[in-house]
Amino acid sequence: MASQGKHRIRQEFSVGEVASRSGVAISTLHFYEGKGLIRSWRNQANHRRYYRDVLRRIAVIKVAQRAGIPLATIREALAELPDQRTPTAEDWKRLSSRWKAELDTRITKLTELRDQLGGCIGCGCLSMEDCPLRNPWDELSERGAGPQLLD
Repeated sequence: MASQGKHRIRQEFSVGEVASRSGVAISTLHFYEGKGLIRSWRNQANHRRYYRDVLRRIAVIKVAQRAGIPLATIREALAELPDQRTPTAEDWKRLSSRWKAELDTRITKLTELRDQLGGCIGCGCLSMEDCPLRNPWDELSERGAGPQLLD
């Protein structure tokens, strides 16, 4: 049992250690914390410390971001967990199934856009009235006169 202390699993990390272990920049960790995605506490020397479970939370955040889930949506989902606990496998299953429909819709829209791009670029019309990408079926005419697109 003497070796048990030697192989004790660390339960808290500095911001630099979390950055190194998670592959996320320190500034990103501060950003996540500011957005309420993760949290830290301060030790007696006023140094930021994170509990070990923050590594799993960061992994969930990064996977969700990679799938195109907005940070606000991730924050809302993680906020549903009691006392900001680490997501379990069951939590991830529930969260990811919720996001699947959103991703399927986005994939469908992107596929349609991709399929229309060739014709749009090739037509050369750049018409705001009947462009199938910018103004499909002249939907903007329904909104009345004046500028309708500000993006």
